[in-house]
Amino acid sequence: MARLPDPQDPLFRALNSSVEFDFRLAPQDIRGSLAHARMLARQGIIGDEDLAAIEGGLAQVREEVEQGRFEVHEQDEDVHMAIERRLTALIGPAGGRLHTARSRNDQVATDMALYVRDRAGEASRLVGELMAALLEQAESHLDWAMPAYTHLQRAQPVYLSHHLLAHFWRLRRDRRRFSFAFEAAGDLPLGSGALAGTNFETDRDFLAAELGFPRVAENSLDAVSNRDHVLDLLSATSTCATHLSQLGAELVLWSSEEFGFCEVADAFSSGSSLMPQKKNPDAAELLRAKAPRVVGRLATLHGVLHALPLAYNKDLQEDKEQLFDAVDTLELCLRVAAPMVAGAGFRRERMAEAAADELVAATDVADLLVRGGTPFRQAHGAVGALVREALASGRRLSELTADELERLAPGLDPEALRELVAGGGVLEAKVSAGGTSLARVRDQLEQARAALTET
Repeated sequence: MARLPDPQDPLFRALNSSVEFDFRLAPQDIRGSLAHARMLARQGIIGDEDLAAIEGGLAQVREEVEQGRFEVHEQDEDVHMAIERRLTALIGPAGGRLHTARSRNDQVATDMALYVRDRAGEASRLVGELMAALLEQAESHLDWAMPAYTHLQRAQPVYLSHHLLAHFWRLRRDRRRFSFAFEAAGDLPLGSGALAGTNFETDRDFLAAELGFPRVAENSLDAVSNRDHVLDLLSATSTCATHLSQLGAELVLWSSEEFGFCEVADAFSSGSSLMPQKKNPDAAELLRAKAPRVVGRLATLHGVLHALPLAYNKDLQEDKEQLFDAVDTLELCLRVAAPMVAGAGFRRERMAEAAADELVAATDVADLLVRGGTPFRQAHGAVGALVREALASGRRLSELTADELERLAPGLDPEALRELVAGGGVLEAKVSAGGTSLARVRDQLEQARAALTET
């Protein structure tokens, strides 16, 4: 550069260069450049011959990129300079006119906004595939009883369908977050120049229409420095990865011999290098482990942006590796999770045996007393005493004598107790909206089918 005649230190070039990781923005950069060239010609800033040359040259550059034939040179600082260098080599001086009325600052901001919109859309699609897998498993296991847990202790019985749908609704919220990130990246930065706008009569509305942006960024300073949409996508990615980690954790627990509720398909399991009997749910374990990595990328970008003055600063180069790694990690996890869930096998008898633990009906026993007029807190204490008596004597709740019931929980009908804990009434008693009774689960399934069609 004319302002700096002395050569850069090689170590600084290594620190400063981003082309090794930002070259993945080449498709977005070419899209933005084509739109910019067409706008320049439309406004009479460049001639039609220059436009034709630029369009032809960028078509060749795109082909080289797509076929993996594009050669990055040592002097290419970033993807933008690499593409401009190659374009100029192909078409001559017309390539140098492409950069009229734009800066790398608004160029990279546009590329990143395009990338966020592309990846948010893909993430939403992949989340939908996992939602569909969960819905199909829920429909196939509608009335399979199992215990649900709090503090990893048996709490109350639910149907497996109800439990799987809990993960479905979490993912629906994730998909909405990705939709928000897509919308948040809808302000077109291109045309903002370095920070103050340009000296040319450009048509930013035309650029927005060409590139699919619903709006033009209102303030040039904000436009070139805005990375809020990157934070939004990283936030959505982090929350989704956390949800996948929770799903993976349950599959790991459920596939253990101690639980024995399910088996992960061989395609998503590994053996042991030493113990031939082992079948390890490694894919589910990795879903657990990937989440903090993704969350760390979000935290890192918050750190980069913290206290950063307007407008563009080289610090913003650090947004790319954070976003790229988080997106790559989540997309791989989602591509694994959907077929892993679809291929998981469940063990009805083992789950039913665990759900038949009469202690998980304790809350419902308390509700029996409440229906008879006992205040809930008093009923809670009485049933707690019944549980202690049963555990101390090695019996079930239904095996306590009528005298013991009258002494510890006055007013509790022994026959009503036995019918409740032995007849499966606990599950079907959950008739409130969103509950686990079959009628309510069927309502959920209908709602879930409708939710899959949301955009």
